[in-house]
Amino acid sequence: MPYTTVETDQGAVRLFHTDDGAGEGPPLLLVHGWGADSHQWSWHIDALAAEHRVIAVDLRGHGYSSVPAEGNTPHAMAADLVALLDALGVPEVFAVGHSMGGQIVSILAVEHPDRVAGVVAVDPGYGIGPEIARGFSRTIEGLRGERATEVAVRLDQWCTNAATPAVIRRWHRRRLYGMPAHVLAQAFEAMFALPGSMGVRPASDDYLIRRRCPVLSIWADPARAVWEAGLLKHPGSKVVCWEGSSHRLHEERPAEFVEVVSGWVREILADHLTPPRAGEP
Repeated sequence: MPYTTVETDQGAVRLFHTDDGAGEGPPLLLVHGWGADSHQWSWHIDALAAEHRVIAVDLRGHGYSSVPAEGNTPHAMAADLVALLDALGVPEVFAVGHSMGGQIVSILAVEHPDRVAGVVAVDPGYGIGPEIARGFSRTIEGLRGERATEVAVRLDQWCTNAATPAVIRRWHRRRLYGMPAHVLAQAFEAMFALPGSMGVRPASDDYLIRRRCPVLSIWADPARAVWEAGLLKHPGSKVVCWEGSSHRLHEERPAEFVEVVSGWVREILADHLTPPRAGEP
């Protein structure tokens, strides 16, 4: 069934998810971004499912999942995903997250390291500099106001550029039109402005350095790509920059995205399975 009710410290939530593929590769957990839903992965699921079991979920408050009045935060969403993996009998995944989803899969890697074999962070929602973050208080105020959808749509314009096809722009606007305003406000504030948020530097640095699994990070911004490269500790980690793409880079270049992710996962598995040479620990 495409729905599973999970129970965490935040209470019960009913999550919509799809579960495709039965390849020999490790399971992939696909986590969408702020104001979107798991349909965001429609460009990729079939190709990824040729090699992997692919679980794509609507986060709490998003898509077809239930909408709690409170607690719509990245940490609560990460806890929901652990409970979902438990319910599905999946011990470990490669967790793939876009934007806010990049925060969520990083939280999984830090707080539940035994459940995450590797992280793919797709133009993730962290590493924001203080000069940009100074405007977030006005954004949060707007998301709590009477014109929250207009604020969200204006914010979404930052996520696209000339490389973004019109159909992708329309797709995301239509998702935002249907989003509960309180979910948008709670999630955005928890990403960037509450105590314990890890979206803004230097909090991003302090939190992300705790990831010990291999990380593939795909950025549109070369400066942030260089920044995150300095935080990656696992030798299998890799940073890719698609300069000229927008925040929606995986939707703009779906075939290339699948190729990069699938190839990196194969590399990680090959390194893990290759026995050490004589004299190596």
